[in-house]
Amino acid sequence: MVLAVGLGPAETSQTMAAGSTGERPFFEIITSIRYWVIHAVTLPSIFLAGFLFVSTGLAYDAFSTPRPDAYFQAQDAKAPVVSQRYDAKSSLDQRLK
Repeated sequence: MVLAVGLGPAETSQTMAAGSTGERPFFEIITSIRYWVIHAVTLPSIFLAGFLFVSTGLAYDAFSTPRPDAYFQAQDAKAPVVSQRYDAKSSLDQRLK
């Protein structure tokens, strides 16, 4: 017995061709009004949610990353360079004080 999930009564009575998996053809899906109604709402809302997540600064807080203006100190003219491998942490701690 073949179960057709999400299809109406007219579609469930169709017989499947040999080798068919019973899935709807891609062309039938993208020409459906239901497909475009769903995607016309979801795609812009995903884009808007991502934009707001980054623009409000919540992304920086959620992932504990520094904001773009916090990478370097205001008085620094260039990026910090670590010259001693084993003293790196102490030199960076001094720099941040």
